[in-house]
Amino acid sequence: MDEPEASAALETAFATEWGAVVARLIRVTGDWALAEDSAAEAFAAAARRWPLDGVPRRPGAWLSTTARNAAYDRLRRRAAEQRALHRVAGDPTTGHWEDAEPEPAGWDGWGGLPADDGATSDDRLRLVFTCCHPALPLEGRVALTLRTLGGLEVAEVAAAFGVSESTMAKRLVRARQKVAHARIPYRVPSPDELPERLDGVLGVLYLVFTEGYAPTSGAAIRSDLSAEAIRLASQLAALLPGQSEVHYLLALMLLHDSRRAARVATDGALVPLEEQDRTQWNAVQIEQGLAALDAGLRAATGRPAGPYLLQASIAACHASASSPESTPWPRVAALYDALVGIAPSPHAELARAVAVGMASGLDAGLEALGGLDEPRGLRLAATADLLRRHGRVPEAIRAYRGAADASDGAQRQFLERRLAELEAVSQVRGA
Repeated sequence: MDEPEASAALETAFATEWGAVVARLIRVTGDWALAEDSAAEAFAAAARRWPLDGVPRRPGAWLSTTARNAAYDRLRRRAAEQRALHRVAGDPTTGHWEDAEPEPAGWDGWGGLPADDGATSDDRLRLVFTCCHPALPLEGRVALTLRTLGGLEVAEVAAAFGVSESTMAKRLVRARQKVAHARIPYRVPSPDELPERLDGVLGVLYLVFTEGYAPTSGAAIRSDLSAEAIRLASQLAALLPGQSEVHYLLALMLLHDSRRAARVATDGALVPLEEQDRTQWNAVQIEQGLAALDAGLRAATGRPAGPYLLQASIAACHASASSPESTPWPRVAALYDALVGIAPSPHAELARAVAVGMASGLDAGLEALGGLDEPRGLRLAATADLLRRHGRVPEAIRAYRGAADASDGAQRQFLERRLAELEAVSQVRGA
């Protein structure tokens, strides 16, 4: 087998099997660091051997067995080191070890460790709910999810948080210790606990996606993080097909991410939705997102609309429109009305005001915006945009200046570009 084919198979296996391999090892050993290290060793072995030996018929079983054996070897080495320390210390309670080779603690007489097909669905669900347990601080939940479920290297997780690798390593250690010391159960919540706990899991995944789609600092887009969130949400939807909120979140992320290629100009500035080249939108992701939305509606069984359904429905309105003019703005405004009613936030209220302006006229939009205080930069940007559309150029210029002063990064870059365009128009009119 040639190397590119083996590399492609390994990349697929990493995306689908990493969490499964780690989940099973955590269940049988209770040692998170050991599980992650042994899984990494198994994938490194696959990178060496698959180009030479060929991809196994069942890659998941191969990786699970290799990781299990690596964990077993590590535990045996620990036991041997412990025996040596006891001998050096002259500990008389360990004399029987000189002629015996007991199995390492934690393996409960497994002997050679029977072969298996990797982690079950329950194993992966246990890992999801443990990583996102509410007893952990939010930053610990996100970090554990990216490292343990997503397989990101510590340096990659650190980059997502904007901290040093050593800081993130310590943070992960604290999170694992919290799991152990607080005796956080490694299990799937009971049916009556599931809805509340699932909300926390989805919140973590959406936070990871949002940090990739609209980073709080640095690049305009972190596609690696948004792709990881989508991958994990896809796995969760497969594991919990009857949970509508999982499908809605997956739909929301897919529909937003479908516009990624058109969101940033060559100079790094953000491109507003109405100006995006819709031929660059990812048609496959749009189709997948709409399908996930339909799957959620089929699984909902009369549940009231929640934030993910409403946001995914709004995203579907934009994704299904062939042009800005064909966007069903009255429906978008109605969906934002419902969203603000159940999950009010400054961003939702701002977006609602913009939708009102598009659906009911610019004066109505300006009136809606006038009642908002925060976030100042985005409010001023939306006000400037509506004024520009209304032809009130001097007022729009003042609003754009205020918005640019209150913004930074790619958002400021876009606002300054729009301001320059309007100032050029103003000069032509005044000439």
